[in-house]
Amino acid sequence: MTKTPTRSSQASVTHHRDLRTGQSIWSARRRPRVPTQPLTRDISCDVVIIGAGISGALIAETLSEAGLKVVVVDRRGPLDGSTAASTAMLQYEIDTPLSLLAEQIGRDRAERLWRRSRQSVDALRERTERLGLNVDAATRGSIYLHGNVLDAEGLAREAEARRRAGFEIELLKPAAVLDRYGIKGRHAIIGFGNYTADPRQLAAGYLNVAIGRGARIYSPVDICDVAPSESGVTLQSADGREIRARTLVVATGYEMMKGVPRKGNTIISSWSIATKPQPRAIWPTAAMIWEAADPYLYIRTTPAGEVICGGEDEEISDADERDAKIAAKTRALSRKLGALLPMIDATPVHAWAGSFGDSKTGTPTIGRIPRMPNCYAAMGYGGNGITFSMMAAQMLRGLICGDGDPDADLVSFSRKF
Repeated sequence: MTKTPTRSSQASVTHHRDLRTGQSIWSARRRPRVPTQPLTRDISCDVVIIGAGISGALIAETLSEAGLKVVVVDRRGPLDGSTAASTAMLQYEIDTPLSLLAEQIGRDRAERLWRRSRQSVDALRERTERLGLNVDAATRGSIYLHGNVLDAEGLAREAEARRRAGFEIELLKPAAVLDRYGIKGRHAIIGFGNYTADPRQLAAGYLNVAIGRGARIYSPVDICDVAPSESGVTLQSADGREIRARTLVVATGYEMMKGVPRKGNTIISSWSIATKPQPRAIWPTAAMIWEAADPYLYIRTTPAGEVICGGEDEEISDADERDAKIAAKTRALSRKLGALLPMIDATPVHAWAGSFGDSKTGTPTIGRIPRMPNCYAAMGYGGNGITFSMMAAQMLRGLICGDGDPDADLVSFSRKF
């Protein structure tokens, strides 16, 4: 007998947030197509992923490659959460400098985290190229400027910490920074091998590869109940449909599932602007620019020569309070961009705000959820969200398929930091 769906009286299992406001540079472009379908019956699968943003996309693709039957559900739809608000500076350099992270968690663990972050960026670039995805991507270096977190002496110590860990870098004095890049009065560490992309195109590309292997995406689907057991997990939608799976992965970004330990993670607000295309004005190498400062400014270009600038972060979780500051933050970002790079027309064409997750060490939480058998989470908190999404995809594939991961202890729920 066919079960008649009934509207559940239970609340959603995830926190609902207004994640972004304004028009990002990505939202102004044509929306990538990702086929979805309504959930009209009870279904079963090997793995169900809650969240169809960049984290869910990367995880779905790698698990589908492993031969698992994958289902993705999202209460909005693919690409409609924080993914569209990301500036997509895909760096291996974690927000917390290596030298300072070593003081917090120990040199060995800090170096392992930084190396794994580098491997994640490399893997994302290599996998994207291997899959033949057109995501407006580019490989870029980075220019890390001294600031109120690391002064000139601190930046020199950071350079030595990175060299000791095996990273190729250059330490430049202000005269060299001015000569090469037109930036006045700043010491800098030059890094290599980072990555940029259109985050919506990136997520759509990976979701479509997964769909091509048999994965299914259902939306809008709001999950209101999760019942884990030693034999599997049963999810119930707000419309009364059930999804039975061997494994659950929560990849809901900054709308984390209720009851999942936070591990010191908090929600903050960030603001961004983008300029018109101006390829002739871009600094040599078009390297990403960011500061050893709190709050810090971060800058990247697109292949078309648009300049994206973000920052001015504040510990604000309320969307109304965040949005009330868009105009003032837009002016501040434009002013700072123009002061740092006077060759650039810093007039904003796009301006937007978003809610993002942060952590005490700038690192993510990935792995088995405590006291929830067969349930895993990918919490990409910290400033390297998409880099951490790739890290999560790699780690969860190993954990779910039984191969394990040598660095899982660095980001697990049971870690001490």
